[in-house]
Amino acid sequence: MKWKTLLLALCVWNAFDGVCRGKGGGIDDLGLPGVVVTRIDTVGAEQGLPASIRVAATSQSKPGSYIRIEVWMPRDEWNGRFVGTGNGGGAGRINYGVLEAGIRHGFAVANTDMGTFPHVDSLVCDRQKWEDFGHRATHEMTVVAKAVIEKQYGRPPVYSYFTGCSTGGQQALSTAQRYPGDYDGILAGAPANNRTHLHALFLWNYKTGKANPLHHLTKQQVRAVTDAVIAANAGKDGGYREDAFLTDPRMATFTPDMVADFLTQEQIKMLERFYAGPVDPVTKKRIYDGIPLGSEASGDGIFEQQGDPAIYQLYPFRWVWGLGFDPERFDFHSDMNKTDSLLASLLNANDPDLEPFRMMGGKLLMYTGTADPLVPFQDAVHYYDRVVQAQGGLEKTQAFFRYFLVPGMEHCGGGAGPCSFGQWISGISEDSGSNIFTALMRWVEEGVAPGQIIASGYNEKEKSSFRRPIYPYPKFPHYIEGKDPHLPESYRGVEH
Repeated sequence: MKWKTLLLALCVWNAFDGVCRGKGGGIDDLGLPGVVVTRIDTVGAEQGLPASIRVAATSQSKPGSYIRIEVWMPRDEWNGRFVGTGNGGGAGRINYGVLEAGIRHGFAVANTDMGTFPHVDSLVCDRQKWEDFGHRATHEMTVVAKAVIEKQYGRPPVYSYFTGCSTGGQQALSTAQRYPGDYDGILAGAPANNRTHLHALFLWNYKTGKANPLHHLTKQQVRAVTDAVIAANAGKDGGYREDAFLTDPRMATFTPDMVADFLTQEQIKMLERFYAGPVDPVTKKRIYDGIPLGSEASGDGIFEQQGDPAIYQLYPFRWVWGLGFDPERFDFHSDMNKTDSLLASLLNANDPDLEPFRMMGGKLLMYTGTADPLVPFQDAVHYYDRVVQAQGGLEKTQAFFRYFLVPGMEHCGGGAGPCSFGQWISGISEDSGSNIFTALMRWVEEGVAPGQIIASGYNEKEKSSFRRPIYPYPKFPHYIEGKDPHLPESYRGVEH
């Protein structure tokens, strides 16, 4: 990597005008099949941004495929790195926020609509666009971006990174599995990689709520459930006993008597179905994990998933069954099998064989929050455990792939726990000890693997901030009795 470090330094210092900064000629003709550059212009001071080149393109490498891509590049102060960024939900639009954040930090940066423009429901019975969403759009974005960068600067990026959360986390793992040479380092947050089964959870929760409309939980009741669960379990999993969140919900327990004072028996039965998650009625096998204990009142939690509010999450089933899809008639055995037979190979990124990525020198960091009800962390744990098994052990896996479970964090960020640790490209700092993206860059470029990340949180009750270490799984932060719970040195990593 020494030659890469030297080349990176040369580009940052702008030592060779026309080598690192190029002349910008020929961007409109990339020579890539099916790719058309549709716009080249500049962004800069009038938008409150560094002077940058904006390139928009479309990719139609397969009949029926239509992928929109944008690449933004600093005009003068490029740091020699390229960052591919993820989208969210069903995508369908360019995420301009991450493009702006990327160029503020000196990166060349790209984003894609994942081929779902103009609307996620436009993919009904369209296999090519399913494949775009599942993996092809992210790869096409990467190919186009690297070609544009080389045209602009006269050379390819020294290092290439990908970062995304939720659907972006799916993109991250799909890329590591299917296109191991695309990126040197990948940051995967709250990955929706087990896509068809994740949406089975949404459908399960939708049907649970629709079956009991007179027994829906109010926001106040959902908040009371979380409070009761935390009151009964905080500190038993190694966390501080006064925490407003759980460190490891797998060590927590729930009993109906915790909520019997404010929920009816029918509501308790509903609650237990949310915890259980979808199950195949014939094989009795779990399809996907239910929401974690302690996540009930998080954003997009039980209140938002009981019945009609969750219907927007059912789009993969509409892709298969048509816009007239009736959730009430869905069978979690036969219909789930058909859905998987059509979509799983294109959308899901469950392959634990990351050996090609490892062999190419790739580094992968993954994170999820323990209070995330939208993409429950348990499935990411299952995936990581399968990778460890495929690699032949934790030590070999952690040499290139480390997974951070964040106590009390909701979906991608927020929550009562230590939920700020540089997971957003807008929050990049030079401190690799408290910034996970910077830690990824240091691992790739200097060979220093992150042993912990110091994350920050805010205690609403005390109106004060706190800092806590998060560790590579299977370690969790355990409180050292008698120490100040607000300080990171008051915790040590313990395997669960």
